[in-house]
Amino acid sequence: MSDILDQLATVLEQRRHADPEASYVASLHHKGLNKILEKLGEEATETLLAAKDAAQGDEPERQAVVAETADLWFHSLVMLSHLGIDHQAVLDELARRFGISGLDEKAARPSE
Repeated sequence: MSDILDQLATVLEQRRHADPEASYVASLHHKGLNKILEKLGEEATETLLAAKDAAQGDEPERQAVVAETADLWFHSLVMLSHLGIDHQAVLDELARRFGISGLDEKAARPSE
């Protein structure tokens, strides 16, 4: 999985500086963080709705969850790129949490 994320990160970085008229990613970066976050929120909502449909659906509804999750992950990567955060930092955080009880990990976080 890391290979595809590395490849995608490379393409996202290249397109970040491309012509906003010729690249969707460049257009998002050009419009700024708020537009990227708006798009991320839309994709999160679409993923949730697709998951609800898949709970009672068949293969097409399940495939819709996969497609919407791909959109959500893609736009999350665009957000990270815009903020100058390497996706590897997220993978490292997931690796750090691996094998730790979710309840223990949450309890160890600083108060919000």
